[in-house]
Amino acid sequence: MSDQSPAAAEVRLDVWLDVACLFKTRSEAQKACNGGKVDVNGYPGKPHRVIHIGDELRITRPHSPRQVVIVRAILDRHVPKAQAHDLYEDRTPPPTPEEIEQRELARAFRQSFGSRPLRAPDKRERRAIRKLKEM
Repeated sequence: MSDQSPAAAEVRLDVWLDVACLFKTRSEAQKACNGGKVDVNGYPGKPHRVIHIGDELRITRPHSPRQVVIVRAILDRHVPKAQAHDLYEDRTPPPTPEEIEQRELARAFRQSFGSRPLRAPDKRERRAIRKLKEM
């Protein structure tokens, strides 16, 4: 007997992405599909699209390379994360040394220049800023 139930023969893309732990929630998977971040066999993947075993999914995420996965099994119910990884085969190519260096530089830049103060300046700090700007 297989892991697939008769009801799991047809599963929506957004549901499968959530069950396979490729996105934290189904709503995140829907947003990614609607935003054009998920392709199924080279075509835009809409959340309502039915997926089949053997489909190739390409998932675009910010600050990382495009993830390529092949659907190996279809379930419509959540399972433990260890079993969820058995639902797909990850074929994402490993990053090159240049890509790793670029990511590290971008991360360092975001940490140093992208941080904002946690609070607005108080009266004394505003006066000091104004004094600096006048110089």
